[in-house]
Amino acid sequence: MSPTSVELRAWLSEQDCDLAELRRLVERTTDVADYAHASAVEQGVLIYDSERLRAAEPRPVRAELVRALTQGPGIVVFRGAFPEPSVVDRLSAVFDALIAEQRASGAAAGDHFAKPGANDRVWNALEKAALHDPEAFADYYANDILALVSAAWLGPGYQVTSQVNVVNPGGAAQTVHRDYHLGFLSNEAAAAYPAHVHALSPVLTLQGAVAHCDMPVESGPTLYLPYSQQYEPGYLAWRLPEFQAYFDEHHVQLPLAKGDAAFFNPAVFHAAGTNRSADIRRTANLLQVSSAFGRAMETVDREAVAGAVFPVLLARRAEGAGEDWLENVIAASAEGYPFPTNLDSDPPADGLAPPSQADVVRRALRETWTPEALRRELRAGAGRRES
Repeated sequence: MSPTSVELRAWLSEQDCDLAELRRLVERTTDVADYAHASAVEQGVLIYDSERLRAAEPRPVRAELVRALTQGPGIVVFRGAFPEPSVVDRLSAVFDALIAEQRASGAAAGDHFAKPGANDRVWNALEKAALHDPEAFADYYANDILALVSAAWLGPGYQVTSQVNVVNPGGAAQTVHRDYHLGFLSNEAAAAYPAHVHALSPVLTLQGAVAHCDMPVESGPTLYLPYSQQYEPGYLAWRLPEFQAYFDEHHVQLPLAKGDAAFFNPAVFHAAGTNRSADIRRTANLLQVSSAFGRAMETVDREAVAGAVFPVLLARRAEGAGEDWLENVIAASAEGYPFPTNLDSDPPADGLAPPSQADVVRRALRETWTPEALRRELRAGAGRRES
């Protein structure tokens, strides 16, 4: 029996990729008046002043960010996301140490969409940074703007992963692409997923980058095609030559200052740019924040991260750190979702689910456990989750 027209519409193929349709979606302007909390529009991208957002009511801001990432250009830039340069510099020093260790060991980290050797890449920098310098980690990931946009797009229980990318002078651009999940599949593999999964994939992750140095255009900050996240067959289109050529001719590129952060819908067509400078090592902390309901790209030993950071949480609370500060660090370090688990050995506690790793850290902080006590409980919890 031949498939019906309804069944045909449930699947996407390269034959559905129409450049004219993409152009209809992306060749438009962004009006700052449509976004009450935005400060400006640059090259179609919404610019937010972080201090202004900090003074605003969070819920309307979150709603606006969701609209900007879905119906809007798909990209938002937060100027001054990290107002204290020392917070960024301390983690930059950690990144430099990790890169030096990696080089000394003879290891080389590849890249998904760039030639090997074009940059210095540190995978799983979140875990490595937490274990190397827990205080620098905590002060960095306590950032309220990172928490604001992550919770806006993904809701609670999100999972942060981090990859350091240092593009050295002369480092060539990446090829245009969409990102994780479907963006990491071949066209043949992506086409095997029904159209509704293509629509689901972008809401499982949020892509971001924190500038760890000033990034003028000549240093090659990220290239974007605003509004391209709205193009339904985009996971099949970005590899096609005519779409790559269109991106090369019509992308936008915004400079960033140290401490700025850019976040975007992972379905936006994008690519890191060529570093044409003579002496700028373009350093970014690339953040992939995943939904509690999805699978992060990297395996992170969050038990080790939470154990390493907990003494810092105790010390900062004793020094007067607020609940939001503490919660932001917990969200970035501990697993916020209790599943999957073994419900025989890890039954629901007070409701439908057992406590998550983050719940245990919150309790330990509230009850002032010793770091050793927390480590024992985290280890016991991991044992209970095993089948």
